[in-house]
Amino acid sequence: MTVTVPRAEVSEPAPEPTELARIGASARGLWRRHPQQSLETLGRQVDLARDALRQLVVSIVTGRFPYREFIKQCAFMTSVSAAPTVLVAIPIAVVVSIQVGALVNQVGATTFIGAVAGLGILRQGAPLVTSLMIAGAVGSAITADLGSRTIREEIDAMMVMGVDPVRRLVAPRMAAAVLVSMLLCGFIVFVGFATAYMFNVYAQHGTPGSFISSFASFAVANDMLVALVKAAIFGLLTAIIACDVGLHAHGGPGGVAQAVNSAVVSSALMLFATNILLTQLYNTISPAKVV
Repeated sequence: MTVTVPRAEVSEPAPEPTELARIGASARGLWRRHPQQSLETLGRQVDLARDALRQLVVSIVTGRFPYREFIKQCAFMTSVSAAPTVLVAIPIAVVVSIQVGALVNQVGATTFIGAVAGLGILRQGAPLVTSLMIAGAVGSAITADLGSRTIREEIDAMMVMGVDPVRRLVAPRMAAAVLVSMLLCGFIVFVGFATAYMFNVYAQHGTPGSFISSFASFAVANDMLVALVKAAIFGLLTAIIACDVGLHAHGGPGGVAQAVNSAVVSSALMLFATNILLTQLYNTISPAKVV
């Protein structure tokens, strides 16, 4: 009797994906790697800001706010940002005075050098220097501190013991960053204006009275108020971004370094974009005019 052995079915090879399918897969991967992660990070930071503000208000009302940690962070942030602030504010004021002096001399409007230099420092120079110092010095310090705590599992230990890290760590750092940012902005305005005045009087042989009077004719109290509001917003944004990146650091010491770099870059970009929006909004609501 003849036995018939069934033939094994040979599966046909899967068709290769078309060029359009490969492009679609690449686009989906790019979306998952960049825009989607960015939106997820933004949402996480918004949630952190909401929780930190709520914890800040509740802890102050109930008398549980960690004032010792707040004062400690204020002193630390001031110590890491005061000296760099002076070293950056003075050259910027000198550069502004040189450029403005050369321009007004060409058009014969030397009496307006005080207004142009002073308002440039007050409206843009001080907030921009504040944003750089807050993002570079304060933001990196916050990220390094919280990132190290996260790597050492101190944050997990606090949560196991029932201590809310947002109330204990994030809220005082956020409040300290806002306060220090406003103080730095006022300090930069003083140093920058004094530097521009002395450079104009002693190096460019300008008239002291003309410098002061032209600045007083154009500057208003709202200019200083807007600069302080900008600084407060910059401090708030930097603290939230730095705390979020630090609390999600991973990968050992190398991960902390990468988190610091990411926090500084993200903070700087966010602060510059925010400064543009706030400046345009202020110029639309309150255009410059002679008092």
